[in-house]
Amino acid sequence: MPQIKFRGVEIEKICRFSRSMIDELTKIIQCPRDYFTIEHIASTFIQDEEIIQGYPFVEVVWFDRGQSVQDQTAKAITKYLQQAGCDQVDIFFQPLEKRRYYENGKHF
Repeated sequence: MPQIKFRGVEIEKICRFSRSMIDELTKIIQCPRDYFTIEHIASTFIQDEEIIQGYPFVEVVWFDRGQSVQDQTAKAITKYLQQAGCDQVDIFFQPLEKRRYYENGKHF
């Protein structure tokens, strides 16, 4: 159930690479395609009283899969964003605890 949330990236760019990226991530993470969600979050970046152009900031919310899988996931997401023309890419991972995640009222 990895949730991939993008900020500072045009939605059109995400749409263009979304299929290929998920194809690759299903192999890395070893979970079915329909477990993934991709979300575009509209963001406005502000610095010194001015609206500025932001850079991609990606949050991955998931059940921890170890450092190696996390590293491969970060590299894959970075690759697709860089191919889409993004120079700077920041990614952070939010691990979920199974006992705190509920689906239809039942925790994992």
